[in-house]
Amino acid sequence: MEYKDYYQILGVGRDADADAIKAAYRRMARRYHPDVSKEANAEDRFKEVQEAYEVLKDPEKRRAYDQLGSNWRAGQEFRPPPGWENFHAGFGGPQDAAGMGGFSDFFEELFAQSRGGRRGGGFRAQGEDTQATLAISLEDAAHGVQREIALELPGLGPDGRLQRQTRRLTVKIPKGITAGQRLRIAGQGQPGLGGGPAGDLYLLVDFLPHPQFRVEGRDLYHDLKVTPWEAVLGASVEVPTLDGPVRTKVPAGSNCGQKLRLKGKGLPGSAGKEGGDLYAVIQIVVPKTLSEQDRALWQQLAEHTHFHPRR
Repeated sequence: MEYKDYYQILGVGRDADADAIKAAYRRMARRYHPDVSKEANAEDRFKEVQEAYEVLKDPEKRRAYDQLGSNWRAGQEFRPPPGWENFHAGFGGPQDAAGMGGFSDFFEELFAQSRGGRRGGGFRAQGEDTQATLAISLEDAAHGVQREIALELPGLGPDGRLQRQTRRLTVKIPKGITAGQRLRIAGQGQPGLGGGPAGDLYLLVDFLPHPQFRVEGRDLYHDLKVTPWEAVLGASVEVPTLDGPVRTKVPAGSNCGQKLRLKGKGLPGSAGKEGGDLYAVIQIVVPKTLSEQDRALWQQLAEHTHFHPRR
């Protein structure tokens, strides 16, 4: 079965409104009507024009047709996608087209006009699922929260076609959610056809950049800045966590890049999964400006120390 590009047949773009489609149909019908046209293939072209107009003038049929996507080319081998058999349309074509043998197999397959008789039940189908990105803070993920959000989502416009609309939703973010997980909100996807149920909305969770932490799975990483003498002598320092600051010990002789593990201070677990840890990554920071007294002390240390790391 060959795909038919109804927009190409009428010579209009996919964004054409109802008036443009009607005007194009009248123009093409006059051109190819068998009673007046001199073209050899006028009868076949006239039936194609009738068929294209029958679909594109009806908001629900047009939306169902548009769901096939815009990547198909006229004449390309086509099979309806899985689940299309659940779409129903009790349909009778215009008398002119019906008198010339009805519409194409492509039309009959899509809109349920079978050769053995029409299917009843009216045109009805569930809407497609929709996905959007939800950016949240690490604090929201760690503690769980209920948030009001506004998203641009597909909805039905006055002409029955899909258009982007601002929708406000209340979303419950569970404690311990991680980046890449999806939240399902039932019935907030694309609207159904012919009164059918709407699809679902899936929110793909992403984390907002954090000024103090990097995230790997459920583990957090924090660059812990220490002075040279704290790294050499050891020290008790304060480390930020998602639950507030805690103190930890910097071992004597610590090196830059060394990791101090704070068990259980990462993102909490969920659904039976273990929580993550916080790793404080030591970054030794040296002073950029020195007083005369400080410079003399550093010079004295340099002259008396026996430590030479490049030997």
